[in-house]
Amino acid sequence: MNILWIMFDQLRFDYLSCAGHPTLQTPNIDRLARKGVRFTNAYTQSPVCGAARMSAYTGRYVSSHGAQWNGVPLMVGEPTLGDHLRANGTGCWLIGKTHMRADKAGMARLGLAPDSVIGARQAECGFDIWCRDDGLWAEGPAGPYDSARSPYNEYLKSRGYGGDNPWADFANAAADDDTIASGWFMQNADRSANILEEDSETPWLTTQAMDFIAQAEGPWCAHLSYIKPHWPYIVPAPYNDMYGPADVLPATRDPAELEHPHPLYKAFTDTIIGRSFRRDDVRHKVIPAYMGLIRQCDDQMGRLFDWLEESGRTDDTMIILTSDHGDYLGDHWLGEKDLFHAPSVKVPLIVCDPRRSADPTRGITCDALVESIDVTATIIDAAGATVPDHIVEGRSLMPYLKGQTPDDARDFVISEYDYSKHPVGAALEATPRDARLFMVADHDWKLVQCVAGYRPMLFDLRNDPDELTDLGADPAYATIRERMYEKLHAWGLRMSQRLTVSEDEIRAQRAGGNDTGVLLGLVDGTEVAPDLVARYRGKVPRRP
Repeated sequence: MNILWIMFDQLRFDYLSCAGHPTLQTPNIDRLARKGVRFTNAYTQSPVCGAARMSAYTGRYVSSHGAQWNGVPLMVGEPTLGDHLRANGTGCWLIGKTHMRADKAGMARLGLAPDSVIGARQAECGFDIWCRDDGLWAEGPAGPYDSARSPYNEYLKSRGYGGDNPWADFANAAADDDTIASGWFMQNADRSANILEEDSETPWLTTQAMDFIAQAEGPWCAHLSYIKPHWPYIVPAPYNDMYGPADVLPATRDPAELEHPHPLYKAFTDTIIGRSFRRDDVRHKVIPAYMGLIRQCDDQMGRLFDWLEESGRTDDTMIILTSDHGDYLGDHWLGEKDLFHAPSVKVPLIVCDPRRSADPTRGITCDALVESIDVTATIIDAAGATVPDHIVEGRSLMPYLKGQTPDDARDFVISEYDYSKHPVGAALEATPRDARLFMVADHDWKLVQCVAGYRPMLFDLRNDPDELTDLGADPAYATIRERMYEKLHAWGLRMSQRLTVSEDEIRAQRAGGNDTGVLLGLVDGTEVAPDLVARYRGKVPRRP
C-alpha cells in the first residue's frame, strides 16, 4: 500500500461543493469524496501553519512537541512520521511545503551534520526530500521572509521569467505597465497573476508529484503539500474572473459580537487584517480570488487523479486530502486564522482507501470528532505498522473506513494556539509564557481557555452553530463551563513525554516480575526467596 497525503494550505472545510458550498464547484475533490469517507468534524491542532504542521508530522499535540508558532524549531530528536514509517520499510517523501525550522543548536550539540542522512532528516521534519518549497518568498524592509532555496523560483527562471524573485514579480503579482501590482495588496486580488497558468505554483507542484510517483518504488508515503489557496490572494487567468461578488456568501457575523467583546477577540478584530476584512469591498475582491485558487487546485486534482488511474496507481494507493487550517475571510469580523471559530479551526478531511475492506463506506460522511494528528496515526496503521501510542497521540481512522466505531473514539477534540509572537501578544502585554489558548470542543459545546488571566469563551454549538454568542461570562452556563474544564483537565493529565518505553514494554516487565536478584523492602525474605536469602546470609564475600 502506497499513501498519497495531500495537504492544501489555508483551505476552509466548507469551501468545497461536496461540503455544501452553493457557488464554488470542486468536482474532482467531490469525486474523491464519492470514493472515500469525508469527515465533517475534523479539527486542526493549531490555527497557524507551523504549529499545525509540526503536529501533523509528529502525530503529537502542540504542547507535546513544543514548536508552537511559525519559525519555532522542532526539537531535535522529536520522533516523526518518517521515523515510524521507515522502521516498517515504508519510505516517506516530501513534495512541497512543511514550514519546518530545524533545531540547529540541538543538531550542533549532538554533532549531527546537516549533509548526513540523519542530519538531513532531522532538518526536514523526518522527510526525505523530492522537492521542498515553502512557497512564501516575500521580501520586506527587514529582508526576505524565508532565506532558504526556492526550487520554484529556479523553475521560473528556467522558463524565462526575469528578476531575482519571479515568485513575487510574476506568480504573485499582476502586470501594470512597467510596475508590479503585488498580490499582497488586496486591491489587486481581482486581477490575473502575470504568469502562464501552467507555470503557476499549483500545476508545478502537481507535476513534481507525478514525476515522483512515476519513478517511486514502493511502499511509499508521499506528502504533496500545496501552498495555495493561502494568500497572496491572486490567481492566473482563467481563474481570476471565474467568480465575482455575486458568488460571495454573506459574512457569518453579527454586530453584537463587537459589543462588550472578549479582550483577546477584540485585539484580533482590531488588527489591520481584521479591519480590512470588515469591509465588503475587500471581501468582494478577495473571496472570488480565493475561490479561483481553490478551483485551480481542484482542476489539478483532476489532472493528478486521471494520471493515477491511467497509470494503474489508484489500486495500490491510499489518498488522504486535508488542510492545515482554515481562513476567516471576514467571518466574525476577522481575517486569516489564529482563533477557534469553525472557519479557522475546522479542516476538510477525505480518506480514500482502495482496499475491499473500505467498500462499505465509499461515499459516506462521518461526523465523528477527529483531529489532524489522527491522520498521522492512520498513515502508520495503513502502512501495516503498529501505531506507537506512547509517542503518537493521534488515533487511527481505519476503523471508520471499515464502517466500525473504534473503541478509542474521541468524545472531545483539542486545539492550541500560542500568540506570543503575534503582534496581538505585544499589544496586550502578555508574557511569552502566558500568551496561550486552549480549545476543547465536543458536539455540543466549545470552550476556549485563556492562560493570560482572561475569562474563557464558550459557544453553544447545537443552538448557535455559527458561534455568534460568547457565553463565557454568563453565570447561567457555569455548569457547562465546569464540564468542559473537566475535559480539558483530563486531556492535560495525558502521558505525553514518556517516549522511550511503551505501555506493552511496561506490561511485559510487570509480567516477568522482579528478576534483578535484589531483595527490596523485605523484612524477612525466607518464605519468598529462601535460596537467595541463604546466599546473602554469609555466602557473599565482604568487599575489602
